[in-house]
Amino acid sequence: MYIQKSSLPVMFRGPWGMLVMLLSSTCVPGICAATDVEQGNASCPPAGISRQIIASDTLDVLTLNIAHGRGKAMNQMFVTENRHRRNLDEIANLMSRTGAHVIALQEADAESVWSGGFDHVGFLAAATDYDCFVHGHHADTWLFTFGAALMSGYVMSDTGTHAFRPSPPTTTKGFVRGTVSWQNGNDEQAARPITLISIHLDFSRQKVREAQIAELVEALADLSTPVVILGDFNADWTADDSPVREVAREFNLHAFTPTADKLGTYKGAKRLDWILISDELQFLEYAVVPGLVSDHLALFAKIGWAMDY
Repeated sequence: MYIQKSSLPVMFRGPWGMLVMLLSSTCVPGICAATDVEQGNASCPPAGISRQIIASDTLDVLTLNIAHGRGKAMNQMFVTENRHRRNLDEIANLMSRTGAHVIALQEADAESVWSGGFDHVGFLAAATDYDCFVHGHHADTWLFTFGAALMSGYVMSDTGTHAFRPSPPTTTKGFVRGTVSWQNGNDEQAARPITLISIHLDFSRQKVREAQIAELVEALADLSTPVVILGDFNADWTADDSPVREVAREFNLHAFTPTADKLGTYKGAKRLDWILISDELQFLEYAVVPGLVSDHLALFAKIGWAMDY
């Protein structure tokens, strides 16, 4: 299969980079195990009444591709376990500092040979108050187990994980979902459910991203709640066939000033990470979070109900 060299990140260019990509694929015969679309992990300790409902004027969310905990290194296989733990401590501090109610992560590792041999999501849950989580194991081989995750200090219901169809030679991507109950602080109505999706789309090929969006649409066909889709789309808004625009069209979502400058997240330049919200909702604040803890910057938003709702 031909992949245009210019479409690949620097770490995957040249003979060594292609070897790294092939070894980290889910499709090398005799080396990699098959991906299980149902595989993943969800956890939430017993929670009191205060953690059943988010009682706040705004629903605060954050999304971050944590890049397997490698920090600013080129590849996680060259990073020691102790360095991985220190990098994740920095991510935990960023998570806690923002005070988001729900956090979406991508490239979040379970116990993996290539990233220190310990569960990164479990580590973050123990280091923060975000101890309710769902973690999809979308790419699962002898070398690694990783995927998207949602983490919260509040109970999430209707949690689930979905791995997209394998896309060799790149690793399998997917999404996780969870629903929280949110009661606006000034709203006398009962708490309302909001479904959040943490998603990661393929980086190398438009056709693969289109197929992944089709799977997303099919998997969420029965969704009846307002929705917030957060994550690494590996695409911007500008092209007519933009995957970000396609997801927005399919689910009647909108983005925050989609063509605005100075909202780049990938290495502080390209706007590849997005938060999309239902028309029932509105952005009250939206910002790229300072502090580079991976090759992506975190994206934070405060969300309220739209005036007509």
